[in-house]
Amino acid sequence: MPRIIGVDIPANKRIEFALRYIYGIGPAVAAEIVKRANIDPTIKASQLTDENIAAITTMLQNDFVVEGDLRRQLAQDIRRLQSINSYRGTRHRKGLPCHGQRTRTNARTRKGKKVTVGAIRDKTQRKIEKSSAAAPAAAGKK
Repeated sequence: MPRIIGVDIPANKRIEFALRYIYGIGPAVAAEIVKRANIDPTIKASQLTDENIAAITTMLQNDFVVEGDLRRQLAQDIRRLQSINSYRGTRHRKGLPCHGQRTRTNARTRKGKKVTVGAIRDKTQRKIEKSSAAAPAAAGKK
């Protein structure tokens, strides 16, 4: 497995697909890197020479924001939105969608597992609740 910027990319995949395992590199950026480094896009990552790996590494360090720097930058952007109390920042703080999606239904990825509030749906639980509520009232009448 070749190692580029601290990430092991899969050796058995074509280089333009293997580069996508680096955080911040998608299809377009991977194709651009391969083109600018003069590498045949059909070769496997295991067939890269040391010069090719060095060219890709220097290009990523100089021209692109990837991996830890990109994660840090995104985290700082979110913290800034939260600190200025913008609408998007408050949505991030509450763990709700920030881009105008509906939340009455759906939005389960951001909101998490559904939690029922108020109504008790299980019949046995309802009977237990009813009997525990009736016991103090009966004790008060005597």
